[in-house]
Amino acid sequence: MIYADTSALVKRYLEEPFSTEFDTLLQQGAMAISRLTIVELRCALARRRRNREIDTLRETRINAELGSDIQGGVLQLSSVGDADFTAAYHLIGRLADLPLRSLDALHLAAAEQLDASAFATANKTQADAAAALGFTVHRFY
Repeated sequence: MIYADTSALVKRYLEEPFSTEFDTLLQQGAMAISRLTIVELRCALARRRRNREIDTLRETRINAELGSDIQGGVLQLSSVGDADFTAAYHLIGRLADLPLRSLDALHLAAAEQLDASAFATANKTQADAAAALGFTVHRFY
């Protein structure tokens, strides 16, 4: 199973560099995301709307597409619980040489808890951390 971080998943819904490559990877099978991903994607879309990069209609449609992808099984949604926070806390210590941000650590911990074998991201530091943890890393940068 591939866990998709928000930085990679956004490429499904907005035309960005590496969007085609992300879609190709997604065609290989369902990906896992967490509830954190939904919140981060919502925030990214709202920021782009405020910056006038997308309009309100586009934001609404993307949120609906995300819901359809989850309902249709294209994206498998997992919860984020206390065990994920504890794992993220320890993960930051295990990867002490990397400048890992808290939410990136939480995504990695969620992926570990799901026993994902691969991790998709557009964040270099997070990709380096995923590789250090033994994930097959799909980089979109």
